[in-house]
Amino acid sequence: MHAHAKGPLGGVRVVEFAGLGPAPFGCMLLGDLGAEIIRIERPESDFPLKLDPAKDILGRGRYSIPMNLKVSAANEVALKLIERADVLVEGYRPGVMERMGLGPDACFSRNRKLVYARMTGWGQHGPMAQRAGHDMNYLALSGVLDLIGRDGEKPLPPLNLVADMGGGGLFLAFGIVCALYEAQHSGLGQIVDAAMIEGATTLASSILSLQAAGLANGPRGTNITDTGAHFNEVYETSDGLYVSVASLESRFYAALCRGANLDPHDFQDQMNSRRWPELKDKLAHVFKTKTRAEWAQIFDELDACVEPVLSLKEAFEHPHFKERGVYVEREGVRQPTALPRFSRTPGEIGRVPGTNGEDAAVALSRWGFTQDEIGEFQRSGAIVGGEP
Repeated sequence: MHAHAKGPLGGVRVVEFAGLGPAPFGCMLLGDLGAEIIRIERPESDFPLKLDPAKDILGRGRYSIPMNLKVSAANEVALKLIERADVLVEGYRPGVMERMGLGPDACFSRNRKLVYARMTGWGQHGPMAQRAGHDMNYLALSGVLDLIGRDGEKPLPPLNLVADMGGGGLFLAFGIVCALYEAQHSGLGQIVDAAMIEGATTLASSILSLQAAGLANGPRGTNITDTGAHFNEVYETSDGLYVSVASLESRFYAALCRGANLDPHDFQDQMNSRRWPELKDKLAHVFKTKTRAEWAQIFDELDACVEPVLSLKEAFEHPHFKERGVYVEREGVRQPTALPRFSRTPGEIGRVPGTNGEDAAVALSRWGFTQDEIGEFQRSGAIVGGEP
């Protein structure tokens, strides 16, 4: 580890090979908690959505160095960075880093304590390892997507939150921190093989438990946690907005019945799944009698697990979020704060990376390179942009 910086990961140095989605998200989490990250950018990208770095939340907390890894000198510059790093993060298909001369063996020969973290969709080996994919594909093949949706309707992808960010980026960051901890004792690094499809299956553990117990074996949209039950559903209000109802436990269900003024006799048989469609229709009619604000006021006085469905813009201004500082604004962009929270070594949102090589000299200098070395890296064409 190196000089201390703010956050529990202060002093951890990360070399990130730029990618999309899950790996940048995992690195964002590390950076928020104090890790110092140098992101090696490709001069060109075929990703169709071009984000201003100031608006790229996943890219915050970095130094950015555009490098042409097709130039032989760039390989050596990358290895010199890796010598000084604690972690390497890459999200290419299996074999790409090896073909660039930057595979695990080459890197471990320079830095035996390196945590070499690999983020893929399908994993480092297996019959689909070389196949392209996105969040929805991983959810589909894992069986998770088939669980999500309403009765009689097609599966509904939950944005790219489950496989990409949860099953991918979160597991990547968790694996890195675990490997760093182990390296403190062994003195040796190791490979972290994080695969989105595998992370997605792990996130479904609670549903697998319900299925094993025979409590969630119906088609999607008919079970207790997938909007099958009338007490676990989203209902429209009279003003065309929505409230969420998740009154699973008996005490919360009783509070729901009080707040919605439901007939106790009619709604007493909560767990009789045969009556769920009927009771759902009745509850839908009840919620259509008042506005979302009126229902929010009623249930604000009751512990019923009933809350209004807010837009993101509304959530930004919610008193609970504002008091805890859940959202902050940087460079005119509203974004989540550094999480989780720590009592003694809190994290913080890091800098927005520069562009066109303007970060290179500063970043390399912070990692111990001399001005002469930096100038030579730029003259060799390894680093693209910036002033030699």
